[in-house]
Amino acid sequence: MRIMVMFDLPVVTAADRREYTRFRKFLIKSGFMMMQESVYCKLAPNSNAGDSLINQVRKNKPPEGLVQVLKVTEKQYSNMEFIVGHSTSDVLDTDERVVIL
Repeated sequence: MRIMVMFDLPVVTAADRREYTRFRKFLIKSGFMMMQESVYCKLAPNSNAGDSLINQVRKNKPPEGLVQVLKVTEKQYSNMEFIVGHSTSDVLDTDERVVIL
């Protein structure tokens, strides 16, 4: 299972920004990986573990703003299509810069 957390939180005041940062750090410390801005995802071994993660998110939600959680199977997640853009890789796989010593 994959647990996806999507959120839209206000950042108008200093208190709002603190809550945004606190929630984002909670997600990262809980093992969620950022897919894109305000969309985080974590792998859960089964449905019960997924429900537990959702309860943790519910307990740590900020007082203002919108937080949405989506639980999808691994098969559904693997069928995700990337419509715009392309994947990038930091691996250099050409010999264009070969230095011979």
